[in-house]
Amino acid sequence: MSTHISMSCSAAFFWLHNIKRISQFLPRDKLEMVLHAFVTSRIDYCNGLLYGLPDCEIAKLQRVQNAAARLLMSCKKYDHITPVLINLHWLPVRYRINFKILLNVLKALYGMAPSYIIDLIHTKTNTRYLLRSNEGNLLKHPSGKMKKSFGDRSFSVAAPTLWNALPVSLCSIKCISTFKSNLRTYLFKLAFNISWILNIFVYF
Repeated sequence: MSTHISMSCSAAFFWLHNIKRISQFLPRDKLEMVLHAFVTSRIDYCNGLLYGLPDCEIAKLQRVQNAAARLLMSCKKYDHITPVLINLHWLPVRYRINFKILLNVLKALYGMAPSYIIDLIHTKTNTRYLLRSNEGNLLKHPSGKMKKSFGDRSFSVAAPTLWNALPVSLCSIKCISTFKSNLRTYLFKLAFNISWILNIFVYF
């Protein structure tokens, strides 16, 4: 996927360069709409396929998102990006990838995904023991050996890995809009370790 990522980043930076030239004439809300339409959309396009890629590849896309955030907030090139992303409530690229996969899992569980996606996931059956699998829709990992380099990146493996790590309360949500809102909040706190940041602010 290295070639695909490089081409996506190149196109995104092309649009960032052009948007920057007119950014001073746009109010912030309109500028954010333009950035999402021409830049963020390229980061998110088919991003479920990027699961499990090395950090060096994901970092290329993250630099695009960081540049878009700095442009929107009128920050300098070397300003620390974490407070900017937190202020915008933007999920980092790797968590956006996880978000897309988990959303597809929910749709598959309730028959709202294509059949080729639904066929890739299987829920665990309830047992007579008091296990977490009895409390939520936990998924089974595929049986058989798979190549470590590519098998772990497949949807059939990534889906149960990510889904089973979610809190039971989140897995039990059936409404897509509610699930998306709660999932975004959960991943946002996970990405930025919000509790740790709040403790620092209280300390100082």
